[in-house]
Amino acid sequence: MKNPSTYPLRLPRSVKAEVERRAKEDGISINQFVATAVAEKLAAMNTAEFFAERRERADMKEFDRLMRRRGGEPPRPDDELSQAAAGAPRARSGKIS
Repeated sequence: MKNPSTYPLRLPRSVKAEVERRAKEDGISINQFVATAVAEKLAAMNTAEFFAERRERADMKEFDRLMRRRGGEPPRPDDELSQAAAGAPRARSGKIS
């Protein structure tokens, strides 16, 4: 980290205990856990802002026209999803990477 700054952080005891537990479980410091959590929150907020800005610029009449258009091709035989794959939920990981 380049030129780190410090910030005294006060957390409720229960939150601090959970942070300590999770950081230990992940094999990282409390500081690294908190810094990563803040970075993830900022990324989520920036992503929401990004899409909100684009939504404002969207031409919804053009979008609706495109969605109603005819045409296209059916999937090729080797490009279709099997019934099992089409209905199978995706695996999700709760681990921060």
